Amino acid sequence: MAAQGFDVIVIGAGPGGYVCAIRAAQLGLKTCVVEREHLGGICLNWGCIPTKAMLRTSEIFHLMHRAKEFGLKADGIGYDLDAVVKRSRGIAKQLNQGVGHLLKKNKVTVVMGAASVPEPGKVTVVTDKGEETLTAPSIVLATGARARELPGLEADGDRVWTYKHALTPPMMPKTLLVIGSGAIGIEFASFYSALGAETTVVEVMDRILPVEDAEISAFARKSFEKQGLKIMPKASVRKLDRARDGVTAHVETGGETKAIKVDVVISAVGIVGNTEGLGLEKLGVKVEKTHVVTDDHCRTGVKGLYAIGDVAGAPWLAHKASHEGVMVAEIIAGRNDVHPVKVESIAGCTYCQPQVASVGYSEAKAKELGYEVKVGRFPFIGNGKALALGEPEGMVKTVFDAKTGELLGAHMIGAEVTELIQGYVVGRQLETTEADLMATVFPHPTLSEMMHESVLDAWGRAIHY
Repeated sequence: MAAQGFDVIVIGAGPGGYVCAIRAAQLGLKTCVVEREHLGGICLNWGCIPTKAMLRTSEIFHLMHRAKEFGLKADGIGYDLDAVVKRSRGIAKQLNQGVGHLLKKNKVTVVMGAASVPEPGKVTVVTDKGEETLTAPSIVLATGARARELPGLEADGDRVWTYKHALTPPMMPKTLLVIGSGAIGIEFASFYSALGAETTVVEVMDRILPVEDAEISAFARKSFEKQGLKIMPKASVRKLDRARDGVTAHVETGGETKAIKVDVVISAVGIVGNTEGLGLEKLGVKVEKTHVVTDDHCRTGVKGLYAIGDVAGAPWLAHKASHEGVMVAEIIAGRNDVHPVKVESIAGCTYCQPQVASVGYSEAKAKELGYEVKVGRFPFIGNGKALALGEPEGMVKTVFDAKTGELLGAHMIGAEVTELIQGYVVGRQLETTEADLMATVFPHPTLSEMMHESVLDAWGRAIHY
């Protein structure tokens, strides 16, 4: 079969790959995307979207139990786990089909199969019909990542789960152990705890949500423990004894080992880049700790070969992948006004209860980098809208350069902070200062007013607290 020729071939149709392909097509490039499993990748099918659908269910369930607070009556509150999962999977399917429509609309050729790059400018795809050869001067690796599995703690789908099993649970555990307190671990802990599972979270670091500002981590821990979660920092699971009726986890903490018996263990100990089978070693592509090494424009060092998203390393966020996809498409198209993605200006969001969101440097990191800082804080309990919503628990924290007024970082915990954080993201992108933010009029009554007050507080000017 004669090789099909393109201007760009994108390997992987997740939030990095499909966005890259669409932008390349918009710029007039003949584009092909190769996907071995699902259009939309992990994010749409097994990550961001279906988890948020399930977390919305647990949020509503939590609110139903608080009906009396709002002057409402609700009796016989319960849930149907199969229906919860069905809704989540339906939303994932809808978005998967939407990606297919967008690719078709933009005239992107889709080839389903497993790709490898035998030489620069050439892609071999093994499809269900055989082997196909594609050529293009520019190839973009957007192959994503998968759950890391530790020796002896491997998932079996029965009593030990990864995120995939946790999204389609065979049963509702009464007792649960979550290994890892990053975004994935905490979100599943939050979901299952809200539905009634007695939940323990084990974290090897000295605090949960270790990438967040220490003050936010401490606030989160206190809030989770109030809800009934058991948190075990500075602890590690050494062994799992699996039985038909559950799992016994041997957890080492404080120099001693405790045996904890639970129905189910969820392993959320990080991710591994999907670099195998692509032929990267032969091409001379540098891979470190399972991730492709690139420069700040996502170039691999091999002519015409780029890597974006999770396979190219942290932060492992869909929105980072999408932005890199657009950037690379524009570089390939010859645009000379393309700016690299600034990692410290990418927001991180965790959709637990309460939500956590941040952008930029933590207070400790800013000090470590040599900044003299001014820090502002404002609590949810001082905000009228938060009280009206029945969400008085939370805080907004802002970190500024004391000398220039530059916004160095913002850290939030509480209701809807994953939506609020974008205000600070825009501020950082526009290189705003405290003077700009202070002069901005925030609407009342809104949760966003706390963002204003936190800035004011950094200069000792907070009005409502």
